Amino acid sequence: VQLQASGGGLVQAGGSLRLSCAASGRTFSSYGMGWFRQAPGKEREFVGYISRSGRTTYYADSVKGRFTISRDNAKSTVYLQMNSLKPEDTAVYYCATTQRVGVMAEQQYDSWGQGTLVTVSS
Repeated sequence: VQLQASGGGLVQAGGSLRLSCAASGRTFSSYGMGWFRQAPGKEREFVGYISRSGRTTYYADSVKGRFTISRDNAKSTVYLQMNSLKPEDTAVYYCATTQRVGVMAEQQYDSWGQGTLVTVSS
């Protein structure tokens, strides 16, 4: 499966952005999906996960209550709604597929999108 992330940009602290990740192929609904991010000079870190059906989500503590993951299997797209953004949310955001359930380690993810840059100004 190929993934295309979009929706990044420059936003002021306290603002919102919605990222999208569109998948190719007909098997999107068979994958759990994750969002990760990598800030400048830092390791890539887990942001959140959504199950194949969309009924189960997990979030990193740093984004819990501010970010929401959703998916539309008919459109083969997963979303990351980001609210109350902070300068420390500045990073390249990646989406990825997994065939495992509820995983947060990037080694458990298989296909990755190219990333979209989110910059939050103070």
